[in-house]
Amino acid sequence: MQILNFSDLNTGPVQPTIQPLLITGAHGTLGRAFQRICAIRGIETVALSRAELDITDALAVELALTRYNPWAVVNAAGYVKVDEAEKDFARCYRANSTGPAVLAAACAYRDVHFLTFSSDLVFDGGKAEAYVESDLPRPLSVYGNSKRLAERDVLHCMPNALVVRTSALFGPWDEDNFVFNVLRAGQQQQAFDAADDVRISPTFIPDLVNVALDLLIDEEKGVWHLSNQGAYTWAELARLAADMGGLDTSFVVPRAMQTLGLPAARPMNSVLGSREGDLLPSLEHRLHGCVSELMHALRNTTEEPMAVAS
Repeated sequence: MQILNFSDLNTGPVQPTIQPLLITGAHGTLGRAFQRICAIRGIETVALSRAELDITDALAVELALTRYNPWAVVNAAGYVKVDEAEKDFARCYRANSTGPAVLAAACAYRDVHFLTFSSDLVFDGGKAEAYVESDLPRPLSVYGNSKRLAERDVLHCMPNALVVRTSALFGPWDEDNFVFNVLRAGQQQQAFDAADDVRISPTFIPDLVNVALDLLIDEEKGVWHLSNQGAYTWAELARLAADMGGLDTSFVVPRAMQTLGLPAARPMNSVLGSREGDLLPSLEHRLHGCVSELMHALRNTTEEPMAVAS
């Protein structure tokens, strides 16, 4: 007679043989970049969209961690519409503050590594030099405050969490960024307004993702600043990208930030430095290659198909 061993029964979901990296915000800019770079680096991933995982739902988060048994969680989800957040503050706080805290609490309980992202907009711009990790956040906007609260609550729930502040993302894989918009306007010979009195640290997304992954693998914790070396106004960045793209830079119109009529206040200086050192390369080195790729994509989309005689 065969004796039934109840431990052999499958009473729950089958967990992956290799523990994956769980990525939230699968369809966003950062989420897609993490999937692409993890594939290149041979890192197994499970990426979940907002529809597949509501990070503000503690039960849903617990079920996802049980199902996939990840070694780490990267939170690439969030509310990114800085100006709309001034009125849509409930959704902004829910996605940017509540969600990361829920994830952090669940990861802390299971001893799973956790990485989430913050912003240069946690600062008020009153400092003349670059901001470092130990500088006190004083946000000017709802979005900035949502990120400040996330930092506080995540590290309260999980002191070993990794919180990366970054700024002004751009890259070759996504049209939803400042550099692409500049190049498209220049190619179409449309005027492009850009603030010439606000200084930022532009960040190349592939660099950000690669270094953040390295920090996560090395089990680093606390707040880190990651941005490419260099400080620019938005107008300077626009002219530099246009020039690298072989465009006449006269279409870039320098403007004072307050004349642009944006609902959310921005710090006049949010350049990021780091007490850990410069982990990302210079902006100009990365911008040149990115502009080349984006200009190639723009030319391909604007070329008319050749007529075929019938």
